[in-house]
Amino acid sequence: MANQYLCTPPSPFIKAIQVPAGFDVADQRVVEMANAGDLVISADIPLAAAAIEKGAHVLDPRGGWFDRENIRERLRMRDVMDQLRATGIDTGGPPPYSQADAKAFASQLDRFLARHAKRGGT
Repeated sequence: MANQYLCTPPSPFIKAIQVPAGFDVADQRVVEMANAGDLVISADIPLAAAAIEKGAHVLDPRGGWFDRENIRERLRMRDVMDQLRATGIDTGGPPPYSQADAKAFASQLDRFLARHAKRGGT
């Protein structure tokens, strides 16, 4: 989902949705479309929090899960880091995406899909 055209591979399982330009418009649309039991993949913490509130499962691209137990702390840490950046402190950023991250993500995605395929969905 984006506010510009994205080239996606042909697949019956992939659908590109274009939203109007604007701050967090795509995130808002993701949350609107999310249902309880759906899988949302995102590193965006506020989006993850909103999806969790709707009962969705949220996996980040590095293979970590956001859930009701850790999302509040993640939001607090995000706010602290935003405040530090606003004062001019260079907080750096996340480390580069690695093969280990890709492997952790693939492993968690496989586990999720296997677990939910057995249940016939959510």
